[in-house]
Amino acid sequence: MEVSPFRAVGNRIRRVLPDSIAEEMGIEPGDVLLTVAGRPVKDIIDYLFLIADEYIEVEVQKPDGDVWVLEIDKEYDEELGLEFESAILDHARSCRNKCVFCFIDQLPEGMRDTLYFKDDDSRLSFLQGNFVTLTNVSEENLMRMIDYNISPINVSIHTTNPDLRVRMLGNRHAGNVLERLKLLVDHRVEVNGQIVLCPGYNDGEELDRTLTDLLALGQSLKSIAIVPVGTTQFREGLAPLTTFTPEMAAGAIDQVAKWQEKCLGERGTRFVFISDEFFVLSGRPLPTAEDYEGYIQLENGVGLLTKLQTEVRDLLAAKPDLDIPNRKVTLATGSSAGDFMKDLCGEITGAFPSVEAKVKVIDNNFFGKTITVSGLIVAQDIVEQIDQEQIGDALIIPSSMLKTGEPVFLDNMTVDQLSAELGVPVVVTDVDGASLVESILGLEKGGE
Repeated sequence: MEVSPFRAVGNRIRRVLPDSIAEEMGIEPGDVLLTVAGRPVKDIIDYLFLIADEYIEVEVQKPDGDVWVLEIDKEYDEELGLEFESAILDHARSCRNKCVFCFIDQLPEGMRDTLYFKDDDSRLSFLQGNFVTLTNVSEENLMRMIDYNISPINVSIHTTNPDLRVRMLGNRHAGNVLERLKLLVDHRVEVNGQIVLCPGYNDGEELDRTLTDLLALGQSLKSIAIVPVGTTQFREGLAPLTTFTPEMAAGAIDQVAKWQEKCLGERGTRFVFISDEFFVLSGRPLPTAEDYEGYIQLENGVGLLTKLQTEVRDLLAAKPDLDIPNRKVTLATGSSAGDFMKDLCGEITGAFPSVEAKVKVIDNNFFGKTITVSGLIVAQDIVEQIDQEQIGDALIIPSSMLKTGEPVFLDNMTVDQLSAELGVPVVVTDVDGASLVESILGLEKGGE
């Protein structure tokens, strides 16, 4: 049997997990998956659906062209233990929208190529939590999501007003989002939604309209996150956008709070959550951990600060008996989290007096001062703004500043290069309480 070059690339096996069914059956890296249950495997959704049964037949092509037919008995939904060269066994589908708030359209020239790719792929939504608009999903693929019960799906909704959504997304096919959402949730596909709130577009009465429509869709629509629009200094030729003032942010919090009260009474959940940036900008106190109901929209920055604060305080309350030598560190952060991180580091060093932790707020000169989150800080801004003589034993940065899975900043400088430039170790901390405390105290992760 011959396999096409395109399919060979997508379905070529990169890794076989130890002690897995695949290893037991003699499948090896470099082999190509041809069929499962007699059906070709077009993408990762096909693969996950087809391998679910207790008995399956798998065709695998070896590098010498030999084709093996393997009969496998296993538990229902048990994985085979395969990882592929392409995460979705296919090319990611690019976005055809021209959203007024699109951050990629606001990037400067000369950055790495992958940053300019706009994905709008429901498979990546299912696998990695990416958000999709549903405007680039064909009717065939929408029905396949339903048939395969692909859940949860994360959808960028923004507004349910058809005319407004067409205008905001710059796509004449974007107005049917409510019908598409209803089709998914009526077939018990779970959906989490996102609204990028843009003053003068989908805020105020339009937000009320959208939330009214969404609340009526039922329990399979699990949650809605509201995040503020962000603008860089590279918006040449793009539609004008207004960013949130402290007063506007406070108004958005109050509006959402009324909806949360209504939703708690009607469906036992707050349903709609507003991101941390609104609280930081307005100066309002952060909600409690309980208010976030398990942090269902954490990846949207909804409850991230409260979670971090809660975890640190819990650790300090159960303070272990540690002998920490004298240590001085500096933490780099964006301006929006500056005061919060200073207070939190003060709590940590108060519990461990031998440690000094200074917070350095990095202004975003690269993208512009309107960008205040830590995740968009580049290495060159750190180099230009930090006093090397005052750093101490280490510079601590959050992992959100780096490319997922790689120690590389948005401006392509690596962590090792930044460390060499500054002359001190650069410690990457995960955005959780244990990692932050361990990094400040100089402990190995999970250490005592």
